[in-house]
Amino acid sequence: MLSRRHFLGTLAGAATAAAAKPLNFVFLLADDYGWTDTSFNGSKFYETPHLDRLAKSGMIFTDGYSASPVCSPTRSAIMTGKYPARLHLTAHLQGASNRFHFTKVLQPNTRLALPLEEVTIAEVLRAKGYRTACIGKWHLGAKGFLPSAQGFDVMHAGDEAGSTSNFFYPQWKSKINLEGKDGDYLTDRLTTLAVEFIEQSKDRPFFLYLPHFAVHTPIHAKPEKIRKYESKSDPANPQNFADYAAMIESMDESVGRILDTLERLNLADNTMVVFTADNGGVTSLEWKKRPITSNLPLRVGKGHVYEGGIRVPTLVRLPGVTEPGSVSHCPILSVDYAPTIAELAGASMPRIDGRSFLRALRGAPTIGRDAIFWHYPHYSPQLGKPAAAIRRGDDKLILFFEDDRVELYNLKADIGEKNDLAAAQPAKAASMKRRLQQWLRETGAQIPQPNPKYDPAREREPGPPSGPVTAK
Repeated sequence: MLSRRHFLGTLAGAATAAAAKPLNFVFLLADDYGWTDTSFNGSKFYETPHLDRLAKSGMIFTDGYSASPVCSPTRSAIMTGKYPARLHLTAHLQGASNRFHFTKVLQPNTRLALPLEEVTIAEVLRAKGYRTACIGKWHLGAKGFLPSAQGFDVMHAGDEAGSTSNFFYPQWKSKINLEGKDGDYLTDRLTTLAVEFIEQSKDRPFFLYLPHFAVHTPIHAKPEKIRKYESKSDPANPQNFADYAAMIESMDESVGRILDTLERLNLADNTMVVFTADNGGVTSLEWKKRPITSNLPLRVGKGHVYEGGIRVPTLVRLPGVTEPGSVSHCPILSVDYAPTIAELAGASMPRIDGRSFLRALRGAPTIGRDAIFWHYPHYSPQLGKPAAAIRRGDDKLILFFEDDRVELYNLKADIGEKNDLAAAQPAKAASMKRRLQQWLRETGAQIPQPNPKYDPAREREPGPPSGPVTAK
């Protein structure tokens, strides 16, 4: 097997298969952003005119998925094209060790950083002559494993922090090493740095990765925007949290500023723009004892492998390839971005799980694979339980590790996963379970084990810290 150094060397020395003028790439990632948290996807409360503008000029993927129902695993999948199960990076990093000690099963420990031996899409592009930037939330490791060690030339705010303590400066400095001016709003500040990077890189190919801290907690927004949404909030609409709506508007404005910059610099026709999220919206009571959003008609949200936790807003604009205003129902997920970008850059990734979806961008209904998978062997703070899942066609099966129980749904007929078909269709359930278990073996997925100290009265009680597995 090629070492990372050898693989990247072959890329740098190879003749490019890309066009004479290499394509630029802008990857916009929202945090904890629900599938229906956009006006283009049906929200009557949140306002996202710039995302709507991107949708009208590109392609909506109705069945776009994150690789995990929580943040760090999805980010590792975006960077490497590998499933979190294979990477053994399956939990959000600050919560990666065995945080509950009296549950029915013991969740496996997980890596605390993306290993340096993994080849990232940033490294692949840099070897092809691209200037690369990570501006925003990294959450894939601390010192020694930061973006600067994983292929990025420019890094702002990218460290181990999974969230900020405050979205206003200077308060954000307590967790994020990023300078600003008094009163600066974090989403705006990151966007300004992203705009500056594009301006500085306009004469050479570039890859901008802009992973926002928004709209993750804390739910902090500009007061004037909060007042706007308070005036239109309707208790009958489960999406009614004005502060969250105001955060979304600021994030949407960021998208608009990036699109405007590309147009102003005459780069829009030569730049692929991706917008997606790391997991679904938060429906649990973890912020001021109220749900932050509603993902209806999807079931629940972040921390669960039901659709509300993993189906996310997904937009791709590739001028000359995507038909403006088009819609694709082809399932894609986080592992697919790296191979797609690499192909468009005339490069390739080493052994990966993802598949290029360039065919889908051109209008094909499928990209020729039989199934996609998830593995979340943890108890989530949102009360999700250790599980794995498979989607094959319109069918989705979830395997719960506590009791080896399965649930089966047909997403075309039942996107809300209300009607469990496992008992009515035992042959299909058994077949899909076997395929899922085969995939778990193939990826070397870590499986939760029975807990000899199981105590139902103390299930959610944290125990003493255990020793997590760290990246080498």
